[in-house]
Amino acid sequence: MVNILVTGGLGFIGSHIVDALLADGACVRILDNLHPGAHAGMPSADPAAEVIIGDLRDPETVLSALRGIDVVCHQAAMVGLGVNFADVRDYVSHNDQGTATLLWGMDAAGFHGRMVLASSMVVYGEGGWRCTRDGQVAPPPRSTKMLASGRFDPLCPACGNDLEPEAVPESAPADPRNVYAATKLHQEHLCAALARERNIPLTVLRYHNVYGPGMPRDTPYAGVASIFRSALERGEAPQVFEDGRQVRDFVHVRDVARANAVAIAASRPAVGAFNVASGEPHTIGEMAHALWSATGGVAPVPVVCGRFRAGDVRHVFASPERAARVLGFRARVRFADGMREFAGAALREPAGR
Repeated sequence: MVNILVTGGLGFIGSHIVDALLADGACVRILDNLHPGAHAGMPSADPAAEVIIGDLRDPETVLSALRGIDVVCHQAAMVGLGVNFADVRDYVSHNDQGTATLLWGMDAAGFHGRMVLASSMVVYGEGGWRCTRDGQVAPPPRSTKMLASGRFDPLCPACGNDLEPEAVPESAPADPRNVYAATKLHQEHLCAALARERNIPLTVLRYHNVYGPGMPRDTPYAGVASIFRSALERGEAPQVFEDGRQVRDFVHVRDVARANAVAIAASRPAVGAFNVASGEPHTIGEMAHALWSATGGVAPVPVVCGRFRAGDVRHVFASPERAARVLGFRARVRFADGMREFAGAALREPAGR
């Protein structure tokens, strides 16, 4: 039986991964610090899993959690854009220092298994863009002045023409545009350094916009799907930023859990980065209306408010082909089905900040 450590295994995505691994017959140990941004007290967990409540930044806790482990599935992280730049120390402490301590422990314990890392599409910054004259281009970050004027789509940095968005492959250069994105890319780099040092097979799963049952409600650290869902539940109109035409790939949490289980169970480790995405891009506005429609039209209609956040990117959606070819993974939950389920699914109560 394979012994798997899931860091952050009591969280939104981590708990679904634990369920999937237990269903596959694995022996699972969870390490979680019950961060108040994701938890209001102790959540329920399958009694088949061993649970350690402790801080990933504590060396002794990490060494204890690693005893007898064959696979490390690293999900623990602060997520989202946060409230403002004042969150930078918390993000770096939990995401970078926590990961560094975990890797230190793996090295100190002589770990020689495999590792799966939860990364994110935010490492790309903007997704793929193509100019009819200049081909593939990488537009710079959108300025506040540009956004305030209502111009949301970036222009070609070479000729100034309009651009067409494209699916982003794993080979796209990293270009993190906010603090969370920078920490996720640093996690990738730190894990890759240990993987090279100790010859550990490392699978990096770059999640796109994950949604589904168990998302935290009413917190700035949750994803946009949860924010919209919480607004509808309160009887308020979801506030859709910019013009609502930002394109994302919404992937169901059960598919994300299955991607982790597939990566762990593969007879030969799948090394490198993989987009975990549905391959079915939709706009933020479409997502808001899908959730609203699933309420039966009882809640207020979503409102396109024109507001913006400087750290946001315009379009980012993925090519799922490498994950299909190498991992044998394709998402199964269709957008319409997943949104209908999510509209009525239970959310978790965070303690807040």
